[in-house]
Amino acid sequence: MKRQRGSGRIYKQKTSDVWWLKYYRHGRPVRESSGTTDEAEATKVLRKRVAEVTTGTHPGLEIERVKVDELAEDFLRDYRINGKKSIDDVEARWRLHLAPVFSGMKAAYVTSKHLAQYVDQRQQEDAANATINREMAALKRMFSLGHKATPKKVLHMPAFPYLKENNVRQGFLEDSQFDKLVQGADLWFRTLVECGATIGWRHEELIALRVKQIDLEHRIIRLEPGTTKNDEGREAPMTDTMRQLLTACVEGKGPDEHVFTRPDGSVVCDFRKTWQNACDRAGLPDLLFHDLRRTAARNLRRAGLTESMIMKIGGWKTTNVFHRYAIVDRRDMAAAMRQFEQHQRQLAQARAAENGHTLGIQDDSEAEKPPSTKLQ
Repeated sequence: MKRQRGSGRIYKQKTSDVWWLKYYRHGRPVRESSGTTDEAEATKVLRKRVAEVTTGTHPGLEIERVKVDELAEDFLRDYRINGKKSIDDVEARWRLHLAPVFSGMKAAYVTSKHLAQYVDQRQQEDAANATINREMAALKRMFSLGHKATPKKVLHMPAFPYLKENNVRQGFLEDSQFDKLVQGADLWFRTLVECGATIGWRHEELIALRVKQIDLEHRIIRLEPGTTKNDEGREAPMTDTMRQLLTACVEGKGPDEHVFTRPDGSVVCDFRKTWQNACDRAGLPDLLFHDLRRTAARNLRRAGLTESMIMKIGGWKTTNVFHRYAIVDRRDMAAAMRQFEQHQRQLAQARAAENGHTLGIQDDSEAEKPPSTKLQ
């Protein structure tokens, strides 16, 4: 049967069994590999290309040639340009996990099946769901930047999976455990733990503090914009204990010097070993410094502060993230249940008194009176 004009054709080159496509776009011939040795499959690809040309949705061979490596380069460049703090983290995720699977692949050919296979492989490697989600988020960002680029490098976004995460914080530091944790500790460590457990700031925010950010007169600690996780500035009031300890920490130091320094004058940068040793001595081997953040939120709530005020002090951006800390422990629940039981008893007593009055039941005082001797 005679081939219809404009329908293109498939053919083989002498040195290959793979079928090639030839069709016309803007009056010019376009030749590309179908990627298959199956004639029927090659015919389907050809029909798809002709239909794309007809409807104006043909992406062009330039976008077809874009590889995931190029999207990764653009993604990492975007992090560097915008000064993202997590640049080292995303570089490691790409180099160690994503690149071995997706490097060399054409972005246009990445499908949901490839993503599902990647997730399955990472789970078999015992990677946590939260870790896999961060890797998928990085890959999704690569494709998103490619989709927004001019000219586009990604025509269609594949559906990226999202796994359920169980990342609710578990640890609390109780008042009785606090003294054990800081017993015999240097001033800087005692102050660091006090601030963490009182206002809930992250350890990286605290150890970066400079003397000029400590306002002892007005009893305020400040975090400058751009120094926090969400890049927003923040202030928190000091308690008497915090003020006393911070006063000792900044004594004799200039405005630009670090607040937290060791006895030899060196700046505290990494205190993981000191923390772990203190936790082991206190019998709290699994306690994380981040658990102080959760402890602070719980204690501030117990003290009667509103949720919005606690979020401002601790730097929680959204209520969703704040609630993820599940700031309730067994003592809170037990106290709430006792309050509920007391309320129920009061209601029962009120109902009993009301029912007794309705039925005309006499009080004990009236029942003890002798019968009347008045003649009827």
